[in-house]
Order: sequence, then C-alpha cells, then structure tokens
Amino acid sequence: MNLLLDSSTTTDWHDFAIRSLQGELLAEAEALAILRAPDEELLDILAAAYRVRRHYFSNTVQLYFLMNAKSGLCPEDCHYCSQSKVSEADIPRYNLLSREKLLDGARLAAERKSKTYCIVISARGPSEREIQAVEKMVPEIKSKYDLEICACLGLLTPDQAQRLAACGVNKVNHNLNTSPEYYEQICTTHTYQDRVATLAACRSAGLALCSGGIIGMGEQDEDVVRMALALRELKVESIPLNFLIDISGTPLQRTKNLTPRFCLKALAMFRLVNPSSEIRIAGGRELHLGSMQCLGLYAANSVFVGDYLTTAGQAPEADYKMIEEMGFVITRREAAAEVGGMA
Repeated sequence: MNLLLDSSTTTDWHDFAIRSLQGELLAEAEALAILRAPDEELLDILAAAYRVRRHYFSNTVQLYFLMNAKSGLCPEDCHYCSQSKVSEADIPRYNLLSREKLLDGARLAAERKSKTYCIVISARGPSEREIQAVEKMVPEIKSKYDLEICACLGLLTPDQAQRLAACGVNKVNHNLNTSPEYYEQICTTHTYQDRVATLAACRSAGLALCSGGIIGMGEQDEDVVRMALALRELKVESIPLNFLIDISGTPLQRTKNLTPRFCLKALAMFRLVNPSSEIRIAGGRELHLGSMQCLGLYAANSVFVGDYLTTAGQAPEADYKMIEEMGFVITRREAAAEVGGMA
C-alpha cells in the first residue's frame, strides 16, 4: 500500500494486524497513520495490536528488574539522562556495587517474579575491572536464582560482547533511543552509528538484543516510526519503550506534549511493526499512561517491576494487581509461538 494515510482516512486496523501476522512490513506512512489516528479509533487500534500480541505471547506478561549497578559518573552528554556529565540532577553517585549488593538485587528480582535481571552501569563503556566483575557475577546469579541476565554496559567492542556471551549473559541492552536523523539533538559525544555497531557486535557474539528508545524528547512522529522500523530491520528480540521523564537538572526539556492516548498508539504501532518482539512498557509509564497503564498490556507483553535507574516506579503489588485484573498471567519462560523470530 503506497497511499499516504492521514487522520482523515478510514483505516481497517485489523487489516494491519493480519498483514503483520503474515510477515508484511507496514510502510512508514501506515505506521504514521497509527500515531496520528483520531482518539476515537484507539480501542480498534489496541484490538488490532492485541490480536498480534496474543498470537505470539498469549496472555503472558514478563517482568524485568533493574539494578543501577554504577550510578552517575558518566562522561557522555545524553541530554535526557540524569547520570550524564551535563546533568545537575541530585542523584546518588557511586562506582560498581559490591558482589553482595548485586546478589541481593538478584534475590529481590526473583522474589518479584522477574524473568530477567538487568545489570546497568553508567559509562561510555565498561572498564576491564567492570567486565571482569560481570564475568564473575553472572554465573553465580544464574545458579542461585535462575534468572536471565541482561547487561547494559554502554558501548561494547566485539571482544567484550564475546566475553559477555561466554559468561552466560543472555542479552545486552543498548537503546537506539530515537531515529538516526534526530540523534544529534539528544547526544553529541557518540553517534547513532556507534550504538548500531554495539548491537552488531552483540549479535555476532550470539547475544539476544534488547534495544528500544524514548518518546517525548522533542522528536517528530516520523522519528518514532523510523526508530520502530530500524528495530525491525535489526531483528531486535526485546524492545523497551520509555516515555520521557523530565528530571530536574537535565538539559533536555520535553517539547512534545505526551498524552496517554498517544503513548498507547505508540505501543500499538511498535507491536504491529515488530510483531514477534517482546515489547516492554518502560520508564515513564506511571507518569504518562496513568490510569490507562493497563491498556498498554494489549500491545506490550512486558513491564519493569519496581524502580528505574534514578526514578521510582509504582509498587510491585500494584503491577501484580493490574496484570491479574486484566486477565494476564506472569511468566518466567519464553512464549511458545516463535518468540524472537520475525513473523
């Protein structure tokens, strides 16, 4: 379909779902039409997204738990980040946590029914000491708590990616964050292509890819769509979708007024463009989705449980209640229907 779609076009959203399930890649104009659809069509859009979500993930939800293993002290200038060198945010700043604290985080992740424990450090890339610490900790964590491990350590070389794979890391998180066209507006100390190179190194090492982005940084709708299409091209297995939290002291000011309806359309668009990828409602869901968070589960099949890196999330009990009341169940296993493959 090459016709330019806009909000005045009557669209069969369920046709989008059928084509997505058949492996057809939606065109950029079609993905844009989802973001720009009238609010009165939101439930039809979510129903189409849920048709695809249900095919690949049934009624399951996977939980992720974040551990900010090294906070602040980052030499990069990512404008959205409270831990960057240009941030004046009042946050904790510390070097890599001890073995005991990382193990305690893993225990908490398991207690909170998480499938995946995310070890995150603020850095351009890991030092040799940090890589060695991860190599030592990952086998112990997996043995004690039967958790999958996602490492978010910054830019990686091919050798570092190979070492992470060898020690048992399951996936690496490295977000594209936005489109290649908009990237220079949010960071100048590294490039979009640097991030793509890290993902390529991880793929070559046999690691699964966790990569998503942030919505609400002043980008255009086209940037959101191009990020979704780029993730599809990279065959990313896990996509965390964040909604910008304006943290006091960070240079980036949100210029796009996010509404819960737009956020839900974005989640649905990512599902229809990336049908078999795990899609996670990440940072900012409590702020921007509010009472409509539960509807996000019709498109997404994963959430973070607990706090984020330097901002608080809602209580885990609220997440469990939301998941149960929506008729979903928490799982710590991959879904049976072609998860990770591209339909």
